[in-house]
Amino acid sequence: MPKEKYINREISWLSFNERVLQEAADPNVPLLERLRFLGIFSNNLDEFFRVRVATVKRMVQHNIEEDALLGNYTPLQLHEKIEETVLNHQKKFDEIYDQIVKELAGNKIFFLNEKQLSKAQGHYVRVYFNERILPTLVPIMLKQTREFPMLRDRSVYLAVKLSQTDQPELSTYSLVRIPDRSASRFLVLPEKRTGKSVILLDDVIRYCLDDLFPIFDYDKIEAYAFKITRDAELDIDDDISKSLLETIGSSLKKRKKGSPVRMVYDKKIPEDLLLYLLKRMKLRRNDSIIPGGRYHNHKDFMDFPEIGESHHYYQSTKQLPNRYLPPHRSILKKISQRDIILHYPYQNFYNLINLIREAAIDPNVKEIAITLYRVATYSKIVNTLLNAARNGKKVTVIIELQARFDEEANIYWSNKLQEEGVQVINGVLGLKVHSKLALISRLEEGKMKYYAYIGTGNFHEGTARIYADEGLFTSDPRISNEVAKVFEFFKHNYKHFIYEHLIVSPFRMREFFEKLIDKEIALARVGKPAYMIIKMNSLVDPGMIDKLYDASIAGVQIKLIIRGACSLIPGIPGLSDNIYAISIVDKYLEHSRIMLFGNGGNERLFISSADWMPRNLNRRIEVACPIYDSEIKRELKAQLEIQLKDNQKARILDYDLSNRYCRTSSSRKIRSQEEYYNYLRNIHNPDKKTDVPKK
Repeated sequence: MPKEKYINREISWLSFNERVLQEAADPNVPLLERLRFLGIFSNNLDEFFRVRVATVKRMVQHNIEEDALLGNYTPLQLHEKIEETVLNHQKKFDEIYDQIVKELAGNKIFFLNEKQLSKAQGHYVRVYFNERILPTLVPIMLKQTREFPMLRDRSVYLAVKLSQTDQPELSTYSLVRIPDRSASRFLVLPEKRTGKSVILLDDVIRYCLDDLFPIFDYDKIEAYAFKITRDAELDIDDDISKSLLETIGSSLKKRKKGSPVRMVYDKKIPEDLLLYLLKRMKLRRNDSIIPGGRYHNHKDFMDFPEIGESHHYYQSTKQLPNRYLPPHRSILKKISQRDIILHYPYQNFYNLINLIREAAIDPNVKEIAITLYRVATYSKIVNTLLNAARNGKKVTVIIELQARFDEEANIYWSNKLQEEGVQVINGVLGLKVHSKLALISRLEEGKMKYYAYIGTGNFHEGTARIYADEGLFTSDPRISNEVAKVFEFFKHNYKHFIYEHLIVSPFRMREFFEKLIDKEIALARVGKPAYMIIKMNSLVDPGMIDKLYDASIAGVQIKLIIRGACSLIPGIPGLSDNIYAISIVDKYLEHSRIMLFGNGGNERLFISSADWMPRNLNRRIEVACPIYDSEIKRELKAQLEIQLKDNQKARILDYDLSNRYCRTSSSRKIRSQEEYYNYLRNIHNPDKKTDVPKK
């Protein structure tokens, strides 16, 4: 029995990222999808260091003891545990990468380095380098610079050593940044009968180093890759003379110069070159200096060229219709008749864009309001909002400037929208706006009628194809009128409302769900059925975890589906032995938050934008929404039940962080994402007749 009641959040998150690594290692995953999972793993780890490890490092440096640091660690112990875990993952990563490269070669897809090129391939590479790459490169001669250059966060650099064989003491060093915007990381070489070949840009530069340093007489030039990860915390001051937009803009410039929190380097780098770099960057061996392989920024494998055969990728699946949203019909009219839910990515996010497009040209629509946290680079959502404004509609956009790593994009969209006459509200002072809401105000029979959208994911048409989320469309006044109140609060923060149906944080979400758990506890204590199923991304709030422990002790049957960090420890005798927890990592990223409570036989079900984390419950505007429609309840409950039966992609969450697969005695393989797709395809079959009851 563990001594602790909680698993540290950071360690639990690293366990989640190990599940991503498991997908890369799984031979049942298509080969080039495995390569992309390596990219996802690497990208996740970069963000983890930029945010979470940077925070822990500051705590170590300033000797801060944080009560909310779940798990039995001091900050220093936690930092050491993170480094130990990351090094183990790095070793697994390198082994998996080498295995994938071998399997790709067996499928006639070859990764070549600069020493493996044929004469013809070498000529092709050199022409490409001189025409496309050389004009973008300016080596920095380190021994000629007084100040060491500010290295870009997450960029890959080649540390170059130039030396003379007969006079090694005359060696010098240089830095070359590998371009990350002006050229692809991968160069596909002309196809040969023996197969397809790819060379990384790193090796293109290595092959042509003599073209890069033509004025020197050194006879030996060697290059080793490394990268720096910087602290990404924004320094938001309280200068009231500046707008939030100005403050964040200046803070973004400071972020680029944040303190290094990790250096990853090629472990074959010469000792003298490594020591020189560390000294000039004022880094020490214990500053998360991590030896790795020959290549870095494996996140680029997320965009690996499409050069494989069809079996090297996930089979594409056609997005399903919704039986209540036939094509070429008014969406507003359909929503006026009944609640409708879309399950992304199984169903098409463009239904939402079409709704806003329809509202933009409907003469009876007076206002469109929406909250934006993250949007696509070329956002169709924003484009429809701009067109609505051009059509004379009043458009209100609450855009959260402090959406981490999207701040720059959101500043751009904020300015763009304001230029077109859109009322832009840059969040709420002291709180992040993380809710996913849209509201259409339409004049009908002399009265204003509200049409609302409540989602679990962002208004981002790109991620809507790979994130599993829910989006509810409703004109039910119990919900839509309260969504209108939330937008009124955004416009006038001094106005506070009582919500009878929506659950809005930080005002009452914690207390609301605690009361629902208390009701299950009361039912269990008198011997009645008591249960709940909670699905979310992260469960790390100590107060909510303690409440779930109380429920388990009382006999409430609790099932958790937690994709990412989970600080709760299931299965502790006398504390959490009535709690079963799994995590699903598969083709799509499980992002929806769904909560089901037994409620004495009258089940209550909610979707939410919020995980159970202190920041979501205490410091963010989040919205959870009750589901009143019985058909939608069935669809969401079916999702939970199918996922709990998953015996292919579900892992058991336990104290040991073993990430064991949920293998059952069932002879039938159940992969929940495929099962749920088939479930939705059956019930939303367009050939089925639908009886649409009016409200």
